[in-house]
Amino acid sequence: MDEDHLVSDSSAVTCPAGDDNCPNLNEVRKLRDEVKQLAALVRTDELTGLFNFRYFSQALSLEMERTRRSGQPTCLIMCDLDHFKDINDLHGHEVGNMVLAHIASLIRKTIRRLDIPCRYGGEEFALILPDTTLQQGARFAERLRQIIQNSPMKVADTLLSSEASFGVDVYVNGETVSEKEFVERVDGYLYAAKQSGRNRVCHATIPEEAES
Repeated sequence: MDEDHLVSDSSAVTCPAGDDNCPNLNEVRKLRDEVKQLAALVRTDELTGLFNFRYFSQALSLEMERTRRSGQPTCLIMCDLDHFKDINDLHGHEVGNMVLAHIASLIRKTIRRLDIPCRYGGEEFALILPDTTLQQGARFAERLRQIIQNSPMKVADTLLSSEASFGVDVYVNGETVSEKEFVERVDGYLYAAKQSGRNRVCHATIPEEAES
């Protein structure tokens, strides 16, 4: 999803009268740039640079509508860092924030351009993967889990490791669930991953024909 389409390019601003020396032209361009920057702030989580919860809700609704129109599945991955409270308690909240930013950078490096990475809240992230099957989404989540586990962050002279649990499911054309129900369903798989030992991926059953 290209979020920049909402604000037109300021360089394309021209004077309606055709006067290239219009004294107000630069001011209009400056205002357009400021609007674009404000639009980015409204949809972005300041700490991680990922999309925020508000944008997540809008994007998920749009992608589910796209599924209903195109028939292509929308995959949703919920990711929660394991034992994050221990990091805050042992190293302080500033280090905890550094860890969140580090995980966000790993997510950005791993996703495709069309994917929509969001900070859902606290130490939980939500990834919307358009045109992605359950099997593809589960494989992606497992790859990201391993990347997080194998990418410790250096804090002073210490390497601080992180682990994460994942829940994965897809929304397919013909379903009647709401956005809230879909999120709750995926969150249920995340909860199952936590309950079964953490640092793992739980998901719906993959159809046999998809596995072959």
